[in-house]
Amino acid sequence: MNSLSIRDLCSLFCCPPLPSHIAAKLAFLPPDATYSLIVTDNSTAANGNSDQSTVPTITKKSPAESSINLRYTIHFSEKAEWQHSPTEITKIEPYFVTTSRRNQIACVYVKCTANPKYYILFSHGNAVDLGQMSSFFIVLGARLQCNIFSYDYSGYGASQGKASEKNMYADIEAAYNSIKQRYQIPSSKIILYGQSIGTVPTVDLASRIKDCCVACVLHSPLTSGMRVAFPETKRTWCCDAFPSIDKIHRIHTIVLIIHGTEDDVIDVSHGFALYNRIQIQHQAEPLWLDGAGHNDIEAHGQYVERLLRLIDVDIPQIYLKKQQTEQPASVSTPTVLASTLIIPSSSTANGTN
Repeated sequence: MNSLSIRDLCSLFCCPPLPSHIAAKLAFLPPDATYSLIVTDNSTAANGNSDQSTVPTITKKSPAESSINLRYTIHFSEKAEWQHSPTEITKIEPYFVTTSRRNQIACVYVKCTANPKYYILFSHGNAVDLGQMSSFFIVLGARLQCNIFSYDYSGYGASQGKASEKNMYADIEAAYNSIKQRYQIPSSKIILYGQSIGTVPTVDLASRIKDCCVACVLHSPLTSGMRVAFPETKRTWCCDAFPSIDKIHRIHTIVLIIHGTEDDVIDVSHGFALYNRIQIQHQAEPLWLDGAGHNDIEAHGQYVERLLRLIDVDIPQIYLKKQQTEQPASVSTPTVLASTLIIPSSSTANGTN
């Protein structure tokens, strides 16, 4: 039996309680922007330098409507945790996309390697923006040999609009479409990665668009907003926000969950609950990081090791099994004579288990 009464809910979230109100009060904490995007011509965009006195800064209040035809450089303010070198800035390609809800959001393509194994669409956590995350993307992408795309939610960084659950879902879809259309990257090369609140749009996109990616990583995920605020909540209320627990079973790709056992923001029980709702054939071995909290998972060596195993072992094995499953449908039934030439299954066991 749920420990919350309707009266409790109404008194806390106002009457009638709305998911957007819960989201605003429990989740969204946009920081002061730590960067700006500056319009530049092709020559200055190529070397990562720009004359800030002669080019306009694009802000969330006045993004260029024709931004698809513009080139930008990213300028980090003093609030940014890391000031990048000119060489590092050349690895960051910023741009704007317009969402289905008519907000223009800031995106970055971080080119970490010339021959990426995969492209990671990273949905970052709360209270940070692209200016604070870009240095992490450069380091992580180089370590995994993957290039990284990311975006700021509506109301974050240089992105237009206001932070809300519906905007968040539109934001990730617009960023995802830009990977497919602007850069012509196939779904088989895309990994969706969500961290903390970023797991919400990640789960939503992966549950709505079948085969949109080759794998999905959920880093410190939450089951729903109400379950974070009230740990005794056992069901999804009509006023609940971010109900990933009710969507995750619809994901049709491999899902890796990473969660710290000492997380005091989103308890590890959320990770357990989500893992148990993933279809068995899509469960990747989770990483429950002993002693890790909510904001220090990346400091543990097992973190990168597990991601490397996902990329180099888990995904290739899943892809091989999928090929083997689909093969009989496209191959005619062998004759009795030909069946004597089939390679025994024992000789291929090492490649499929």
